Amino acid sequence: MPRSLQHRARRLHRLLVPLAAAPLLLTAASGSLYSLLLEQGVDAFWLLKIHTRRFGPLNLQPYYSILLGIFTLVVILSGLSLWFSRPRRA
Repeated sequence: MPRSLQHRARRLHRLLVPLAAAPLLLTAASGSLYSLLLEQGVDAFWLLKIHTRRFGPLNLQPYYSILLGIFTLVVILSGLSLWFSRPRRA
């Protein structure tokens, strides 16, 4: 891969990773925290709403799993393409 193209690909990957990681981390954290609180007898239903992406009238639940899957694949594929296109040391 030419150097300028590789530089642009790296910048794009650095932009995509936080955008993809934030919803993944929020989903994992809210689900885990909800389970822990439920075991303690605290019903933090609002955490379940965050976990399933139901924000009042805005319901992202039907699309959220698809978006998370696409985000995950894009980050993995862009990372692998950068990994395999890096210059090899002698």
